[in-house]
Amino acid sequence: MATLAVTRRHDLTDVQWAALEPLLPVGRRPGRPSAWTKRQLIDGIRWRTRVGAPWRDIP
Repeated sequence: MATLAVTRRHDLTDVQWAALEPLLPVGRRPGRPSAWTKRQLIDGIRWRTRVGAPWRDIP
């Protein structure tokens, strides 16, 4: 996966993502691809737990 164009201070680094990506499940369903990458979803979950915001406030 290419590096994200804009990264924020608390987002996963490329080295961290390289270690985490093989551990994630592979999608098996055909159809429309997700609007967000797995990396963006993980960063969103990490943001939510870091700031303690409600799930509806995830960017």
